[in-house]
Amino acid sequence: MRIGNGYDVHRLAKGYRLVLGGVEIPHEKGCVAHSDGDVVLHALCDALLGALSLGDIGQHFPDTSDEYLGIDSKILLERTYSMVKEEGYSLVNADITLLLQKPKIAPYIAQMKDSIASVLGVPANSISVKATTTERLGYIGREEGVSCYATILLSKS
Repeated sequence: MRIGNGYDVHRLAKGYRLVLGGVEIPHEKGCVAHSDGDVVLHALCDALLGALSLGDIGQHFPDTSDEYLGIDSKILLERTYSMVKEEGYSLVNADITLLLQKPKIAPYIAQMKDSIASVLGVPANSISVKATTTERLGYIGREEGVSCYATILLSKS
């Protein structure tokens, strides 16, 4: 068994799409990023990579590469999970906590779980997605950014 933890943060601004957990969410602001800015999938990638000491998302998918400009983060997650499977491991479960003041995420959680589970080829009940605010404190509370924590458990296949 191996445990991994990941974290990601992105600035929010008008004129960008808000993609979280592989789901596009209608909102006046979105994540400023080289890719689609999906903090949920980026944190998940880092957790998967970290569990097996395989580096981090920036090492494998650098934001200086045109190859990853605007890329759908589900592709990054798929490639990351391929590395995990090559090492002989598979996902037992993922626990994800999203920190965002607005919009409310509850209506999209089931869709996010299904999206992530589909990419990883696991049952949706292996994926937990929770969202919380920071009670209007800090950059998240001021709606300037979004962050996400992901913790995963892998087992040897």
